[in-house]
Amino acid sequence: MAVMQRLKQKTRQLIDSKHMLTSITAASFLESTIVPIPLEAVLVPLMQARRDKLWLIALMATIGCVIGALFGYALGYYLFDAVGDWVINSFSSPAQFEQVTEQMQQQGFWFVITLGIVPIPFQIAMLAAGATKYSLLMFLIATTIARSIRYFGLALVVYFAGNQAERIIKKHKTKAMLGLTVLVLLIWWLTTLL
Repeated sequence: MAVMQRLKQKTRQLIDSKHMLTSITAASFLESTIVPIPLEAVLVPLMQARRDKLWLIALMATIGCVIGALFGYALGYYLFDAVGDWVINSFSSPAQFEQVTEQMQQQGFWFVITLGIVPIPFQIAMLAAGATKYSLLMFLIATTIARSIRYFGLALVVYFAGNQAERIIKKHKTKAMLGLTVLVLLIWWLTTLL
């Protein structure tokens, strides 16, 4: 609970900071690489307080995450032998990483989109994409789509719900994530039929 209080305090300081957008980009980068605390805890209150920059906040969060994804991909691509075991044991398990690697080789694009939307550590997908030498372009496109859905979706809720957005997101987050995941999996399945 102390972590959430500190996040709320930092968010209040960030609202009027001239470095707000840079800070959001940096926080998104860190969240996608090494800090497994959901960025929504900061983004939603910030979006509510700064509706004049709502879409720009979502864009900067997306950019930070894509840069973080590129960093994670590079780690997997170039340094998997050196850091792979540490990342796997920190964010997952060897068995789970093996499943992710297998999925990456078979259906990488849709797999990255799915992992980018659901609230599980994205680090494992980044590392697996790099370790399996999955197409960097396809990885970045899938990451951008997934994180845009996530951050611009939050902005959309704030746009329509205003100050009630945080309460609505908390109440319906699980259902929304489940619905989005099912939708992505359905589209993924339909592409296998074509």
